[in-house]
Amino acid sequence: MEMNKHNKIKLNNGLEMPIIGLGTYSIYGKNVAESMKYAYEAGYRLFDTAKFYANEKEIGDAIKVLKIPRNEIFITTKLDTSDHGYKNALNGFKESLGKLQLEYIDLYIIHWPSSRRRNESWKALEELYSKGLCKAIGVSNYTANHLDELLENATETPAVNQIEFNPYCYQKDIYDYCNEKNIQVEGYTPLARMHEEHESELKTLSEKYNKTQAQILLRWSIQHNVIIIPKSSNKERIYENIDIFDFELDEEEMKMLDSFDENLRSSPDPHNIE
Repeated sequence: MEMNKHNKIKLNNGLEMPIIGLGTYSIYGKNVAESMKYAYEAGYRLFDTAKFYANEKEIGDAIKVLKIPRNEIFITTKLDTSDHGYKNALNGFKESLGKLQLEYIDLYIIHWPSSRRRNESWKALEELYSKGLCKAIGVSNYTANHLDELLENATETPAVNQIEFNPYCYQKDIYDYCNEKNIQVEGYTPLARMHEEHESELKTLSEKYNKTQAQILLRWSIQHNVIIIPKSSNKERIYENIDIFDFELDEEEMKMLDSFDENLRSSPDPHNIE
């Protein structure tokens, strides 16, 4: 599979989304602009935030200070759980747009399905999409049951489902479901916070390809055609995380990494949300 750091994946509405981006969870203050500067120079064009991360304003400020052309970057932010409901969702979006100081959001997604008003929220997102205020809309942490419920009432199919995804949290059922429904899977925590199980196998691959164990984990996701947003504020790590396009894991190696799955989660299990 020929890929490079500039690769984009076409979403179900025709919008193209970079295959790798910078996650910004727990990056604050001056670290935001520094991280974005390093990432932009390294080749990242996707930047992922959320109201919950409390750094939308810093990201908006950084885009201006760094003089990054708007049409060169892809910005994702998320509807907070506190903003579920039709009117609340519209207001939540307006607040995020204002903090980011942008005219539109590339991808706006529901962060968690943890409200019985989530379908009202989706109607609000459909309205924002129809007005061109966001180029695509999607969800995060949705299980097949949540998506079935949404699709029963939706006009628009979500373009993306952002889920926890790495070899230790493969989530093959929802991965297969999304592929069947033409919903792009985006993976957060792609490094599994460097869980130490199967370290010997990863070390072997690391030595074979002259790559770090982190790069092996990231490459696994990329070869599953999953968009990834590794988080770092460290310059060396930011450069390292995108340097994964000059090697390819073979079929047996991919199967071995698939087998690492143990449903290891750093976030709550959304299957517990009715």
